[in-house]
Amino acid sequence: MPDPIFENARLVEIYDAFDGPRSDLAPYVAIANELKAKSILDIGCGTGCFACMLSEKGFDVIGLDPAQASLDKARKKPYAHRVRWILGDSNALPPLKVDLAVMTGNVAQVFLTEESWQTNLAAIRRTLRSNGHLVFEVRDPAQKAWANWTRAKTYQRIDIPHLGYVEGWCDVTAAAEGFVSFRWTYVFESDGQVLTSDSTLRFREAGEIIHSLEKSGYAVKDIRGAPDRPQQEFVFIAEAT
Repeated sequence: MPDPIFENARLVEIYDAFDGPRSDLAPYVAIANELKAKSILDIGCGTGCFACMLSEKGFDVIGLDPAQASLDKARKKPYAHRVRWILGDSNALPPLKVDLAVMTGNVAQVFLTEESWQTNLAAIRRTLRSNGHLVFEVRDPAQKAWANWTRAKTYQRIDIPHLGYVEGWCDVTAAAEGFVSFRWTYVFESDGQVLTSDSTLRFREAGEIIHSLEKSGYAVKDIRGAPDRPQQEFVFIAEAT
């Protein structure tokens, strides 16, 4: 089931404002061009920021997400009419072939079990054309990004059109053995409503990921850093073999 932050209609309305400018997406457009991709599957597309950006630039785009409220928001954005939106996870994909599949943000880390991760990789592999690519980012667990997920370091108060001021912050609720759970809290000042959303991410070592990719029929072509988070993340570029 999607976390409330992606499925609760009121939280979805404020998601983009709290997510901020998506400077992390431009490098993925550059990678798509580098790989000469024409068709792209955006896995865990959320509210459609990346899918619509790609659509604007002329790519043939499929946006996949398990949260209906997020897709409803995505469909209202400019260039959304050019995107094929699909509700569900990678197992819900109909027969199709694309040049490139992408998981941005935290998408690759929401697969908590090895079974779900391998199943996802296999499902994506079936959608890729011969010599197609999978590109995704994960946080380097050695950097312990979650140490900064505190109210003091994440607090924002944002004036959102038609909604008024909303406060939001993050707190880690558990961190052990590669799993980090955290809670986002939002306070809507217009009526005092408080909404929370709990999430858990899996932090895998680079070696684990390489092994899982090779096991699923990929060859790792490159591991890069994320320009917006220097030395904090790995960006994997894997080719379907």
